[in-house]
Order: sequence, then structure tokens, then C-alpha cells
Amino acid sequence: MHFASIIWDDADDPDGNVEHVAQHELTMEDVEHVLLAPTATGASRSTGLPVAWGYTPEGRYIIVVYEEVDEGTVRVVTAYDVPEP
Repeated sequence: MHFASIIWDDADDPDGNVEHVAQHELTMEDVEHVLLAPTATGASRSTGLPVAWGYTPEGRYIIVVYEEVDEGTVRVVTAYDVPEP
């Protein structure tokens, strides 16, 4: 997948996406790595939002839930570990 821009909230925002993925011990780089090179894509069963699955550089298998802002821009909602398929 290719995006021109990935939107991240301010790191200081306690309700922002940077803090949310950090609560799952993930970094922005982990999430961007999966978004740019997913092993699979689909839609969230609970929200219907698009998702990408893949491996972080350290080998963790995660899901990234995101919103499509426009054709080339996405905003990360959350990311967390999931069992490998």
C-alpha cells in the first residue's frame, strides 16, 4: 500500500493515536512499517474501518486500524498485537 501522508496526533495528546499505539507498546515506526508493507488488508469487523495486518521490524504481528481521509492520506486509529494467521 502506498500513502502520500499518514496523519499522527500530537504525542502530548492523551487521547491521540500516538499515545493509543504506545499503550500497546508500539511506535509510529512500527505502525507505518505495517501500513506500507502489509501482509494482508481488510475491514474491521467491529467498525468497518480499513485494516492492515503485518509484521513490525522486530517481528511482532499486529493489526493497524485506520481511516481513509482522502485518496492519499490515512489517519491511524489504533494498532495492537493479534495472533498470527
